[in-house]
Amino acid sequence: MFAVVRTGGKQYRVAAGDKIAVEKLAGEAGDTITLGDVLLAGEGDSVADASKVTVSAEIIAQAKSEKVVVFKKRRRHNYRRKAGHRQQLTLLRITDVGEGSAKKAPAKKAEAKKADADAKATEAEAKAPAKKAPAKKADTAEAKPAAKKAAPKKTAATSKAAEEKKAPAKKAAAKKPAAKKTEDKNEG
Repeated sequence: MFAVVRTGGKQYRVAAGDKIAVEKLAGEAGDTITLGDVLLAGEGDSVADASKVTVSAEIIAQAKSEKVVVFKKRRRHNYRRKAGHRQQLTLLRITDVGEGSAKKAPAKKAEAKKADADAKATEAEAKAPAKKAPAKKADTAEAKPAAKKAAPKKTAATSKAAEEKKAPAKKAAAKKPAAKKTEDKNEG
């Protein structure tokens, strides 16, 4: 069975076992993804309902394409600019082109990975020893001056009042002198 899928603004005709290079997709090597935008599907000369067909693929690698050289020149103006670009690609191996069953398998894998990550996080928390705060000594000479130096806590009302006092007053706009009215001597 074959399918025509759209990804990265381009269309690809794929079948099970094909390897294609597409615009960069999120994921690491070994991850399984589902190409959801199926435009056409069929087998041989017959065409199947594309809405029921799913295409699953495995990411082989994240890579870069060939370098494209961008060279700009304007004759007789001593203007030359040279730049290069390498587009990022994802190499895919199409694992399955089929009727709806491919969507369920990747979802289970993703759920299993999340469950494993959660289990590892809880194990790490359980293994980590609980940290206790060091006991404070009230009789030391250092503790007493520190208590005296502690500033009183400011409330929201006092901090707003302080901000209003610190804000610079806005200057009144300078008035322009009014233009003198001159009468035309020629008017009658």
